Amino acid sequence: MEETKPITATKRHKKQDMEDSPQEKPKAKPARTKKPSANADFEAEDADEKLQWWRDGRLGKIAGMGLLLGSFILAVSFTSYLFTVSDDQSDLLNNATRALADNTLQVHNSLGRLGAVLAHVFIDRLFGLASYLFCGVLFVTGFNLLMQRRVFNALKVSLYCFFGLVWLSATLSFINYLVHPASLINWGGGFGDYLTGEQGRLTGLLKVVGTGALLIVSAVAFFVWLYNFSFDFLLRPFAGSGTDEMAAESAAAKVMAPVYRDESENIFGKDNLSDLADPFPLDIEAEEDDDIALVVTNKPKATPRNLPLETVTAKDENYNEDLPLKLDIQAPKEEPQAEVFGSIGTVFDPTLDLSNYKFPTLDLLDEHSAEKIKYDPEELERNKNQIISTLNNYQIEISKIKATIGPTVTLYEIVPAPGVRISKIKNLEDDIALSLAALGIRIIAPIPGKGTIGIEVPNVNKEVVSMRSLLASEKFQNSTADLPICLGKSISNEIIVADLAKMPHLLMAGATGQGKSVGINSILVSLLYKKHPSQLKFIMVDPKKVELSLYELLEKHFLAKLPGEADAIITDTKKVVTTLNALCILMDQRYDLLKKAQVRNIKEYNHKFVNRQLNPANGHEFLPYIVLVVDEFADLIMTAGKEVEMPIARLAQLARAIGIHLILATQRPSVNIITGTIKANFPARIAFKTTSKIDSRTILDAGGSEQLIGRGDMLLSQGSDMIRLQCGFVDTPEVERVRDFIANQQGYAEAFLLPEYIDPNDKSAGDDFLSDGEKDGLFEDAARIIVQNQMGSTSLIQRRLKLGYNRAGRLMDQLEEAGIVGENAGSKAREVKFKTEMELDHYLQKIRG
Repeated sequence: MEETKPITATKRHKKQDMEDSPQEKPKAKPARTKKPSANADFEAEDADEKLQWWRDGRLGKIAGMGLLLGSFILAVSFTSYLFTVSDDQSDLLNNATRALADNTLQVHNSLGRLGAVLAHVFIDRLFGLASYLFCGVLFVTGFNLLMQRRVFNALKVSLYCFFGLVWLSATLSFINYLVHPASLINWGGGFGDYLTGEQGRLTGLLKVVGTGALLIVSAVAFFVWLYNFSFDFLLRPFAGSGTDEMAAESAAAKVMAPVYRDESENIFGKDNLSDLADPFPLDIEAEEDDDIALVVTNKPKATPRNLPLETVTAKDENYNEDLPLKLDIQAPKEEPQAEVFGSIGTVFDPTLDLSNYKFPTLDLLDEHSAEKIKYDPEELERNKNQIISTLNNYQIEISKIKATIGPTVTLYEIVPAPGVRISKIKNLEDDIALSLAALGIRIIAPIPGKGTIGIEVPNVNKEVVSMRSLLASEKFQNSTADLPICLGKSISNEIIVADLAKMPHLLMAGATGQGKSVGINSILVSLLYKKHPSQLKFIMVDPKKVELSLYELLEKHFLAKLPGEADAIITDTKKVVTTLNALCILMDQRYDLLKKAQVRNIKEYNHKFVNRQLNPANGHEFLPYIVLVVDEFADLIMTAGKEVEMPIARLAQLARAIGIHLILATQRPSVNIITGTIKANFPARIAFKTTSKIDSRTILDAGGSEQLIGRGDMLLSQGSDMIRLQCGFVDTPEVERVRDFIANQQGYAEAFLLPEYIDPNDKSAGDDFLSDGEKDGLFEDAARIIVQNQMGSTSLIQRRLKLGYNRAGRLMDQLEEAGIVGENAGSKAREVKFKTEMELDHYLQKIRG
């Protein structure tokens, strides 16, 4: 068999090789029939090298250093001029060319003749002391170019400096004219003298009083344009003098006025990330009409089945069956960086209660990786050959193979030859895993929406997906979702941002240590970066007592709790039941508000409220979203059972319309924990690595999660769609920094209070459970014995008080009726509801009246 030449990276070279091969020549365009010269490869490489310095930002960095140097030169020369102007003032400075060329001229400026000339031109001839603003413009522009990112808003700084040059020059010249007209330093420069000097245009037109008033009004107008502050303080001298109506109208106008946020101000602060670098550090060559293709110089030896590896972009879908089988590598997609988070421009702004609240900045999070997807061409070639060889061993032919490289997993898409049954490839999952010697092989046959079969193979070198890179993406920052959450990156390096309000509830499950807690933290951090405390509240249930305790300091900002409770993070199972029932009461109350407002969901209700269409006097108020987070749902089901499952099911069925959403996580995805009632109301599910296929089917109604590789590798199922993601990683110190940043700001007076719920079966609230005549004389002694020993046993009362069984039994019944001990538990001792004698004494004093 005649050896076929490998295809090079560009279409021009591809066509040349095809012309040289003995195969049938494809039809070429008339304009492209000219044969390239023999030195075409060298010319292309030279052209690429010439452009490389432009692409990698070298010129920008050098220009930035030059601008910084210019800023330094101007600052030093201006400052030195202020002290040496009397010595350097001479007729030579009136001729800048002569002053620079005359080497015998002696000057005292710290930067020599150049500094003296620059200072004389800028300060004396142009803008006076306002010329220092040129230093700021040069510094800002140069620093941005040097850092290769937009650290400062150069356009905004330039506009402000332009106004400052004009206003400061005119003002300083006006002051110089009034205070010290004989000064050697021209405070306002030639431009200021032209406007407000002794013979200035404005002073001649408006005189001193008019010119001064114009300068003051122009400065105030500038600050009004910047900050839009109010002039209500002008009404204070008239308070109580018949202008109350005027003051009331002004206050109403202030409340009704929309509040706009500067679109150029980044909500994440000054840490604007520039576009991420190209994840493939490969040489790229392209013509005007050609698609850019990736070039890999290392080409392994060709064999009949081990064919040469070539890389082209996914855009090149032209495939010739006569050409050798190739591996098509799709470059990861990069998310451009956005500048702004969003703006609020409604009539009523709920954020005014905490108007000084600042959103967390990106510098609170760590960059855990270089954000570049690294890949090994030899690894790709080896895996491709193993897949082809395994399929050929079972007489399965394929016509095309393509690789999409993700942070932890590479997806190999194959197109089977005509007549090949998909089930034959699906049944070879274990054989392919054996040949690749890799853990976590998944076969997707076929890939939804594509005519290919996918084989997911874990990478040898796995990349960490940092939460900072996800939150810095344009997709998250510009998201219009009500509750946007960053879940991670897909195999194609696409950032997945979901809307919790549309899910509307989320079920997370997986084996221990596979990333559930990190996944919960990434969801919570996403919401903290996006929502204001007035727009969102969390109810956190943490039976393990250590996972969600990090967020306890956010009680007065983002947490909700029951009235009278000390801790906002719920760890006691009994309090969980009370909280869930209180949440059901809140749900019913909100539905009553929606019924009165004649709307169907919380979004329509809040829209009406902020547009002043609902009267607060009728009980209407702005409704924040409420997210219930349960870190270990299995523990609640085991300890409380139906008491927890019933309110959870009711909330899952009804609460989505009024803005209450649930996130349940468990490490025991068994059928007695995740029941059919719960699964029916949780269409959105996340499965981390599980120990068996049965657990995977319990979570997702499909297998696959048992083949995951752990450490944040997960499957997201929404209805019929299922995608594989790498969860964003956020470490505990990062969460603590975000928490402290929010907790150190002003919060509400107290946490968001849920409605009070009284358990009808709880008898501890009854004061008059027995009259003094019915109460046994040894009642309090028996109560103290029970609390001291923490064991509700009738025999214990018999032994300690030396009573008969009947009287001890009556005492135990009275203790139960009083709420000191629990109900009869058969052969087991009753539960004691008081932990210390101090608590018991307070309670006994209360029931005595």
